[in-house]
Order: sequence, then C-alpha cells, then structure tokens
Amino acid sequence: MEVAAAALRALADPNRRRILAVVRDQPHAVGDIAERVGMSQQAVSHHLRVLRESGLVDEERDRTRHLFALRTDGLAAARELLDDFWPTRLRALKAAAEAEVRRG
Repeated sequence: MEVAAAALRALADPNRRRILAVVRDQPHAVGDIAERVGMSQQAVSHHLRVLRESGLVDEERDRTRHLFALRTDGLAAARELLDDFWPTRLRALKAAAEAEVRRG
C-alpha cells in the first residue's frame, strides 16, 4: 500500500506525468528531459527525485550522465490499488440500474 500511495502522490503533479511520458520508452538524461518538457534542469531534478523515491523511475549511470527510466512496478502498484475500487463501484451501478428497472 505504501508504494501505491507514494506513486499516486507523485502522479498527482502534472509536471511529473509529463516527465514520465518522456522516459516511458527509453532512458533520458536530466537535460534532455528538461528540454522536452520546457522546465529548468533544477525543477526536473526535483521532480525526478520525487519520482525515484516513489518507485516510478530508476536512475542509471552512463559514464558521467545520469539516465532516468520508467519503473513499471511502481505504476502497477498504483493500478492494483485503483483496480480494487472497480468491483464495488460496478456492483453499486448494477444495483442502481436494477432498482431503476423495477421502478420503471
């Protein structure tokens, strides 16, 4: 639950979601990410730290460069938490629809 909660908190920020979209398919350096999302390197570094601490990105070194890549297990934990809500909601919707049919 902690991993999922941290991931959801990190995903709440639209800048972090934009950064995740950049690193989704391949690792990128901070400067490249900053250029693609139109933010300063300092701001991107801050967001990357939050994303790394929440389990959503990994950092790897390539000589002198720090590359960041998406970690799918952090996203999977958040999705699993959200998926747990759907059966309850679907049962409630079904009950409401059946009640409407009975009234109608």
